[in-house]
Amino acid sequence: MNTQHHLGRAAAALAAALALSTATNGLTAYAADHSDTAGKRTTATTTPHGGAVQCDDGPGGWERDGLCLNAADNRKVNAYIARARAAEPSISQDVRAAADLSHAELVGFDYRLKSPDSLKRKVATDLKEHPERNADDTLARLSDAVRYTLQWPDDRYVTGVTIASNVLSNWGNDTTKWSNTWGREKGYKGLNSGWRGPGSLQLFEVQFHTPASKSAQEETHKLYEEQRLPSTSPERKKELQDQQDAIFAAVPVPDGAPALTPPAPLPRRTALTPAA
Repeated sequence: MNTQHHLGRAAAALAAALALSTATNGLTAYAADHSDTAGKRTTATTTPHGGAVQCDDGPGGWERDGLCLNAADNRKVNAYIARARAAEPSISQDVRAAADLSHAELVGFDYRLKSPDSLKRKVATDLKEHPERNADDTLARLSDAVRYTLQWPDDRYVTGVTIASNVLSNWGNDTTKWSNTWGREKGYKGLNSGWRGPGSLQLFEVQFHTPASKSAQEETHKLYEEQRLPSTSPERKKELQDQQDAIFAAVPVPDGAPALTPPAPLPRRTALTPAA
C-alpha cells in the first residue's frame, strides 16, 4: 500500500465524522431532473430475438443461451478476470473498513467476484447489442467484475451511505458512477456506485441498499435475467418489466435518499518545481 493510501487511512476517522455531520444536518437538495436514473434495471435490449449467434468454430470460444464469444475475445475476458482477482484483496480491505466505520452490514461478501460465465454473458450481450464495439471497448466499461453490497436500516441509510462513500473517496478511490434511482416512479430502487481503485485502477461497484430494496433486487433477479436473453420476445420483456416495477413499487424510500450525491473529488497534488 502506498504512502498516499496510508495518509488517507489516517484521515478516515475525520472524514467519517464530517460525513456524519453532513448527514445529520441535512443533505443539499438538488432538482430531481438532475438525478442519474440510468440504473441497471432500465438497460434496453434492442437486438433481434431468437436464434443463436454464430461464432468461430475453432476451440477456445464460449457459448451460452444463444450468446457467444470467439476464441480471441474469450482470451481477453479471461485475462480481465485474472486482473480483477488480483486487485480484489486490496479493494476488499477498503470496502470492509468503510462498512465498519459506517456500521453497515456487508451483504453477500462471498460473491464479491462476478462468476466467469456471468461476466462473459455480459460481454457477449453488450457486443451483440452494440456491434460497433469490440471486446476491449466493452471490458473498459465493465464496473462490476468486483462488487459489494452495503446495507443499513431505513433510519440509518442516508447517514451510512454518506459516511461510507466519503471514506472510500478519502482513501483514494475515485467515483466513476453514481446511479441514484430512489426518486424514480418505476423500476429499480437503490443506489449503485462505481469506483476505481487507487493502486490497481480496477473498476468496482458498491451497491447501497436497505433490507427492503435488497430483498426486491433478489426477488427480481431471475425476471431481469430472463428479460435480457436474446430469445425473450418483446411482449414477454414488457411483462417481465411490469412484474419488476410492481415489486420495487412496494419498497419504502428512506427520508433523504433521493438527494444523496457522490462525495466531492479530492484535490490532486501537483509536483513542486525546484527554484533555479
